Amino acid sequence: MTIDINSLDWDKTAGLLPVIIQDYKTLEVLMLGYMNAEALEKTQSEGKVTFFSRTKNRLWTKGETSDNFLFVKELFVDCDNDTILIKADAVGPTCHTGSRSCFKTDFNQNFIFELENIINDRYENPVEGSYINKMRAKGLNKIAQKVGEEGVETVIAALAETEEEFIGEASDLLFHLMFLLKEKGLSIQDIAKNLEKRHK
Repeated sequence: MTIDINSLDWDKTAGLLPVIIQDYKTLEVLMLGYMNAEALEKTQSEGKVTFFSRTKNRLWTKGETSDNFLFVKELFVDCDNDTILIKADAVGPTCHTGSRSCFKTDFNQNFIFELENIINDRYENPVEGSYINKMRAKGLNKIAQKVGEEGVETVIAALAETEEEFIGEASDLLFHLMFLLKEKGLSIQDIAKNLEKRHK
């Protein structure tokens, strides 16, 4: 999506709009910056996120010194036309401290999506001897069977084992279900959309 620069409400915030950067794969919020019209135009034309730095008082392309660029995947504007959301492909850590995000959360709340990306990468770039490679070689039936086995083990752990053991078995079940989805050419997004449709 390309944003019509003239449609934005630049006057409300003295020519600088807040810009939320979100990882396009994991949906984790990475940082908040500000853009003027020139920064937005440069961002859209070059495909790399450029902010207006309030401390340097100039345009600043994220990664211009570190090479940790933010490559634009999608752009959105909020309902008041005064805030921008950019889904980006982050090269390296986003925060100047070396952290993946400028927000110090206890853990990556969206690691499920990151795990899906890891599984996808194993399909696209097979690693000899990896678990996924070995299971793929055994075929769909074996992968599906493994989901059933992990489901039974999860039930047993829920009824007769410790919380830690239950969490471990539930994690195994979720991983293998994601693996099976990939093998069937589907994703978590397909399941989420179906659940959302059911909820309506």
